[in-house]
Amino acid sequence: MRSEKYKSVIQKIDFTKVKEPEEEYYHSAVLMLLIPIHGEYHIVFEKRSENIRQGGEISFPGGKVDQEDPTIEYTAKRETLEELGIPMDQIQILSRLKTVKEPLGTKVDGFIGVADISLEDMSPNLDEVEEVFTLPLSYFLENQPERYSVLVQSVASYEDEKTGEEVVLLPVEKLGLPKRYKDPWGTFEKPIYVYETQYGPIWGLTAKILYQTMEQIKKQP
Repeated sequence: MRSEKYKSVIQKIDFTKVKEPEEEYYHSAVLMLLIPIHGEYHIVFEKRSENIRQGGEISFPGGKVDQEDPTIEYTAKRETLEELGIPMDQIQILSRLKTVKEPLGTKVDGFIGVADISLEDMSPNLDEVEEVFTLPLSYFLENQPERYSVLVQSVASYEDEKTGEEVVLLPVEKLGLPKRYKDPWGTFEKPIYVYETQYGPIWGLTAKILYQTMEQIKKQP
């Protein structure tokens, strides 16, 4: 019987190992880079140029994972080279960080590494990086971020800011779905971490990665 065939096929599958479709995420890799300054490690940050995605915000070096990249670690090093001019062979990866997935379709793989260089050794790509600075690792170990939240909703359509036209993502009426889905639904609060610094606020995914990493370091004996 056909049903018995399906049963035998299902029994062979470990569904816990089925990967989510990668095309559902904007997949990027970042590097939390440590450099020695006056006897202690500092974390390297960059303020993104105004003309690029998330311009004016503070982040780690990093960017989109390309299909040509042999590994995600390679992506993190390559982006650091392209943005800060640090040769890939000068970066020693210490550990891979926890993967962060956001409900807005972002997936970030992070790494923490060290390089025996100074800020003066770097040559930032000014098309992407407005400013490079460092803050002591100890600052983030000794200080908790402020915690806020934002409201996240699912919407079937929205108004394009440039054209004013309605963009339909899910044709509720055409599909015969309940009319209530024409309005926003699935509302939930998403936590937002913010570190106040002399260079401006560090928030969003960068702050979340910082917070998670510092908490894991503090747990170590």
